[in-house]
Amino acid sequence: MSASRLLPLLVLGVGLLSGAPPERAAATQARAPQVQSLEAEFVNRSRSTRCAEEDNVDVRVLGGDTTSLRVSAEHPPYISLIREDSTAPDFTDCDMSSDPVFRFKPRTVILYEDASIRLVGHAFETFWRPEVVDFRVGERNEPGLHLVQLLRKGPPDIEILVVYPSDGYWRAKPLPPKQLPDSAYGSSFLVGPVEDDGRPIVKFRSFRFEPADLSFHLEFANGQRGVLRVLEDSREHTRLGFVIDRAVAPGQAIAALRSMYVTRSNADVSLAIGPVSPAGAQRHEPIMSFERFRAAWGRFGRVHPSWHNLSAPDMLFDQFGTAPLSGGPTR
Repeated sequence: MSASRLLPLLVLGVGLLSGAPPERAAATQARAPQVQSLEAEFVNRSRSTRCAEEDNVDVRVLGGDTTSLRVSAEHPPYISLIREDSTAPDFTDCDMSSDPVFRFKPRTVILYEDASIRLVGHAFETFWRPEVVDFRVGERNEPGLHLVQLLRKGPPDIEILVVYPSDGYWRAKPLPPKQLPDSAYGSSFLVGPVEDDGRPIVKFRSFRFEPADLSFHLEFANGQRGVLRVLEDSREHTRLGFVIDRAVAPGQAIAALRSMYVTRSNADVSLAIGPVSPAGAQRHEPIMSFERFRAAWGRFGRVHPSWHNLSAPDMLFDQFGTAPLSGGPTR
């Protein structure tokens, strides 16, 4: 059965599995964190688009004094119903002719490999940013990489995390469910001092990867330092801990969600979910409709399946705190 024919069955199945109508199933699936944390403000700066390959969803995370947080990629609530995935790109109604283009010498390098992981770097022939960022593993430095992939070795080998060092975009996903050979990426996220330069980005001077605890040690262009560490990767979720040496500038976002929404059935994210009073209650609003909310966590995903990146994960931002860099997240 094709992914497009599967959609009506999936929508019905989500409601049946959760014991709630499809419109309420997303809130049922958004599990609240079990630890106390600070609140952040989630501010929506999204705009409409007809291009399914354009990141028109833009949610900024303003944390005030926050210096640590967690980002999790979790399977959508209908993942168990998927038997045939849908991950093909769709450039209908897309015009990217005005994007900046800078040229480089392409290459692919294996940065690190052991019995459990592989780290692979790629430089593309063209990229939209001119920056050349250092990427170190041990004594080795590979400047100018545009994509770095972290894979959990199998068989088969499965990507769990990628980063684009030149613009600071990350993508994460859990290990696939047992019925699928792999699952799709969807939304991207940024962590660090988020700024606007053509689009939201985070600018870096260098990365350093430590295989022992799966940590990326980050030096930002403004001189700040941070660490992003893989806390857990499983068939349920991939969890990442981020800590920075000091709070970002007042009014500046410490994180952001970047994604795509054209219609509910053509979207990598369609709902914004967060807690509200009374305790235990949750809000869930269409991704293009909400303006802002302040909460200890925010989840961005789908309950109605989309034929675009059908298996792509929901993204959860939580555990906002003020941990110092020396006491950052641990595996």
